[in-house]
Formats: sequence, structure tokens, C-alpha cells
Amino acid sequence: MSLSGGELEVVSRSPGPTELLGEGKAIEGRSLWQIAWRRLKKDKVAMEGGVVAILLALVAAFAGQLSALYGHDWKTLNPNLLDPSTTMPIGSFGGVSGNHWLGVTPVLGQDVFAGLLYGARTSLIIASLATLLSLVLGVSLGLVAGYSRGWRDSLIARTMDMLLAFPTLLFSIALLSVFSIVPSFAGLSGVPLRFGVIIFVLGFFGFPYIGRIVRGQVLSLREKEFVDAARSLGASNFRIMTREIMPNLVGPILVYTTLTIPNYILGEAGLSFLGVGVTYPTASWGQMLSNAGQYFEIDPTYLIAPGVTIFIAVMAFNLFGDGLRDALDPKSTR
Repeated sequence: MSLSGGELEVVSRSPGPTELLGEGKAIEGRSLWQIAWRRLKKDKVAMEGGVVAILLALVAAFAGQLSALYGHDWKTLNPNLLDPSTTMPIGSFGGVSGNHWLGVTPVLGQDVFAGLLYGARTSLIIASLATLLSLVLGVSLGLVAGYSRGWRDSLIARTMDMLLAFPTLLFSIALLSVFSIVPSFAGLSGVPLRFGVIIFVLGFFGFPYIGRIVRGQVLSLREKEFVDAARSLGASNFRIMTREIMPNLVGPILVYTTLTIPNYILGEAGLSFLGVGVTYPTASWGQMLSNAGQYFEIDPTYLIAPGVTIFIAVMAFNLFGDGLRDALDPKSTR
């Protein structure tokens, strides 16, 4: 307003964005994924676990090339490195040397380090495909149950509860024992058949866990305003579930994936340790542990090597999964 008599005019206004941040700098919004990534990068332990998990995946993918570069293959036998009278490795710590970094196995003389390389491929292939099977079944059934409600929800929920109460380990041992004497099934035989049965056992009996998580999330999301808006505009149920609700489930699904892969690595190792999983000549960490059990007093290196490898693999995935869960949780204080 105008003032007379030399009075000063005082104008009150709020500072603009450029004045708050400096000339030429504008306020930039960040998406939820950008915020989660920034929080995850600050978690050094989770990032280290993620790096180790990526390295394990690369080792599994290029096990053959790494074994050739190393100079020894898992299937190559080295009887000249064994004591003929005891069939135990010659030398201390299971025959550890500059040529054989972790020594060789008793009786057959196979290189232990090469076995760990190929065992990584076996474990990650089975764990990844079993996790994929659990995701497909759990997400689809959980989505239908949570959104449809009614008798579909009751049927799916009770089925998942029944599978959670089922003696999975005993059934897995019985099923794998049966298929160990079946020459072929559904066009599969030999190693692919055994891999397929293990993947089915782990993935099918594991899907209720992610199914219950997805169902609970969908029960909450279906009541949100954006779902009501899509429904009022005439969107079909399929479109609402796939285009409106599914994007909001990506976070829990990613966390579940990173935490389930180590569980299935342990599951495969446990089944192979019991003798109903992966069998010779296919390399497996659990099978190596089982074979080393009878020699651990004489050759502890053969037992320690696969045990430590399993521990590192499981710990890496779990640490990364925990960090990812905290990064995606807006209520987390970490």
C-alpha cells in the first residue's frame, strides 16, 4: 500500500524455492525407490552382503570358466595325490598346496575348490528356480484370495494353512526317494529329473509363506481410494489387480525373494546331506558335507570348506535382505 510522509513500505512474502536453496537450484522430488536406494546405500553391512551375493551369482554363472582358469575340474580324479594304503590326501590339511588351494577329497582325489565352484551353481540354480515357483504360486493365489474374499479366500487360505502344517521334510524325503528309482518322469530323467523334483518340493511347500504376506497386503490395499477410483471408472477386476495393486507389492516381494533364496540354499544342502538330494557326480555343498563327515577327524579341511561356504552364502543374502527390508520400510529408524 502507499504511505505518505517518508514512511517505508513493508511487504511481507514467503521466500521462493530458489531463494531457499540458492540461485539456480530447484527443489527436486524423489520417488520412493530413490529414497529406498539412498537408505540402502547408507547400510554398509547390507551393501557388503549384496556384493558377496552378486559375486556368488557370478561364480555360479561362470563356474566352468573359473574352473578351467583355475586348472582343475570337479570330475577330474587325482589318485596320485592320495596315500595308496589309506586313500587319504598326501600332506597336511587335506593336501592343501599352491596347485590345490583347498586340497583334494579322500578316496577319489577331487579338487575341493573346484567342487565349491560347481556347488555354487547347483545351489543357486535350485534355490532361484524354487523361489520363482514360490513367487508365481504365492503371489497369484494371495492376490486372488485377498481381492476376491468370500469362498475363494477361504479355500485358498485354508489350503495354505494345511500346507504350513504339513510335515514337509518327511514328505520331501519320501518323494525324492521314490523318484530316485524312477528312470524318467514328464520327459525328464537323470540329473534334470532330480533337480526338477527338488525345485518342486522346495517351491511348492514354500509358497504359502509369501502367499499369506501378499494376501494380507491385498486385503489392505483393496480398500484404498485409488482402487475405488479405478473401480468407479469401470476398470475390470483383472486390471485392478495387475495394474493398481501389483505395483504396490513389489517391495514385499523383493524382500521375500532375498530372504527365501538362502532358506532354499539350506534346504537343498540339507536334502543332499541326507542323501536324497543332489547325488554324485553333480557337485553340491550339502553332498560334500555329507561325504566329509566320516573323515573330519583326519581331514577337517574337507568339512570346513563347504561349511564355511554355505555360511557365507546364507549370511550374505540374509544381510542384504534385512537391509532391503529396512530401506523399503518408511517406519524404520535405521
